[in-house]
Amino acid sequence: MDINAAAPVVTRDEIFIHAPIETIWGIQTDVASWPSWQPDVDSAQADGPLTVGSVFRWQTAGLDITSTVEEVDAPHRIAWGGPAQGIVAVHVWTLDEREGSVLVSTAESWEGDAVSAQAGPLQAALDQSLRNWLENLKRTAENRP
Repeated sequence: MDINAAAPVVTRDEIFIHAPIETIWGIQTDVASWPSWQPDVDSAQADGPLTVGSVFRWQTAGLDITSTVEEVDAPHRIAWGGPAQGIVAVHVWTLDEREGSVLVSTAESWEGDAVSAQAGPLQAALDQSLRNWLENLKRTAENRP
């Protein structure tokens, strides 16, 4: 699974994290703990570990989101997506070990009538949201014992 590169809103970003890949993967895929390290996430819940077909629910920026896991290649890649209030999102995360650190890359696409109507502001919001997510993931992983 990949994002829709032709969607009205597409964001790609990455960051190097100096922590074991398993630590980063564990933090990123423990949905229920997202609010503890990700201030933009108001609540999150998953019924067990994330596997293909798993559904998890979370709230951020006033959106109630239900995401379905579409692909898992632990601890290197996970993709999920789903609709939320007129936005159809696809989100892909990849973790690539590189000489003592991990390059964490994220790509997300948003489409739908609501997105087309406000592509500019939504693009800026998604860009900032993913940058914040990566920086919070880095801080959390690098401070784990």
